[in-house]
Amino acid sequence: MKKPFANHETLMSIADVYPTPFHLYDEAGIRNTARAVNAAFAWNGGFKEYFAVKANPNPEIIAILKEEGCGVDCSSLTELMIAETLGFRGEEIMFSSNATPADDFIYAKALGAIINLDDFSHIDFLDRHAGIPETICCRYNPGSFGIQNSIMSNPADAKYGFTKEQLREGFLKLREMGARTFGLHSFLASNTLTPDYYPALARTLLETAAWLKAETGIHVAFINLSGGVGIAYRPDERPNDIARIGALVRGVYDEVPASAGLSNPALFTEMGRFMLGPHGCLVAAALHSKDTYKRYIGLDACAADLMRPAVYGAYHHITVSGKENMPADRIYDVTGSLCENNDKFAVDRALPEIEKGDLIVIHDTGAHGYAMGYNYNGKLRSAELLLRADGSVKLIRRAERPEDYFATLTETRFGKQLNEVAKNVRDMLAKSKNTLR
Repeated sequence: MKKPFANHETLMSIADVYPTPFHLYDEAGIRNTARAVNAAFAWNGGFKEYFAVKANPNPEIIAILKEEGCGVDCSSLTELMIAETLGFRGEEIMFSSNATPADDFIYAKALGAIINLDDFSHIDFLDRHAGIPETICCRYNPGSFGIQNSIMSNPADAKYGFTKEQLREGFLKLREMGARTFGLHSFLASNTLTPDYYPALARTLLETAAWLKAETGIHVAFINLSGGVGIAYRPDERPNDIARIGALVRGVYDEVPASAGLSNPALFTEMGRFMLGPHGCLVAAALHSKDTYKRYIGLDACAADLMRPAVYGAYHHITVSGKENMPADRIYDVTGSLCENNDKFAVDRALPEIEKGDLIVIHDTGAHGYAMGYNYNGKLRSAELLLRADGSVKLIRRAERPEDYFATLTETRFGKQLNEVAKNVRDMLAKSKNTLR
């Protein structure tokens, strides 16, 4: 059985201060996972975890990971801005992007980030707009790989990466243009729950590095395994053992470099889901119940707060706070309020009887939860809270207001009016609630 990292009393006290829905993060859990990852790969002297900012771009969360020795993997101009603001510099930043705008490359190079090129054609584009840095990385797509899943299946169908022949040509061209230190990167499967993924990928990249050295004379200084290490969303799934994965990768390193004449390349990872997924949850309140052809529970959260179930059909475990020990003898569809029938957090889910006002905990939203939020139907994204290691709670992002939604209309004909309406409505609702009390 999955248990929330915050007990019922804690959640009730938080909800008394911060209205639901909100995303809650567990500082102690985040730190423990970062330390476990660093320990698992400590055998590699150059190891660094570059946290995938896209998974959770909240600066307060990333600052915790920085304190634990992590770098950042950025994929956009704004993510690079977050990195710079938090004090990341130079090779503490990986920049992995695709269909990349010129401004992004210019900024990444100005920060001294390790630029990870996605395509052979990007070499000339980067040179024209920013220049070729001395340290460069290239993303490899082998076209096939033995480990796949529904999120990212056959690599040949993916939009990412160089072919093997393009790598050889690309390395030679980059060396001619001034590159001196080379890295190799690949991301071939998402949310894997097998310890075999990283070792298999490490073998592929090390063997490719050996081939490149033989073909070009260029030494690959670092291998980037990217992300793909998954988490156990379902209670019957076995979580990944990062210490075991680290040991298996070490076995590949001990074998391949010796046989291929490689020196020991530095090892990088770029995990987002594994680092943060289990250390966040979406807390919502049961708002309505509905009995028609099925039994529904409507929450005050919706897919705008967590879109993975709507988009991927992804499973997220649900706990009715305070009723963890009650029998799960009711079958519900747990929904939000979007005008979309796929706005369902769970379908035909066995849960304890839910009453209006119950706190509903949706597990494992620490990565790709809030970060994927949107404003369809004019829905406003929720607050983000940090449960600190000392038990206190910190607001790390306030809930959006109508004024935020209308902010980009400021210079238009109706922008000023809409912001004034938003202010008036907020005042009216506050007065109404005070009257009802």
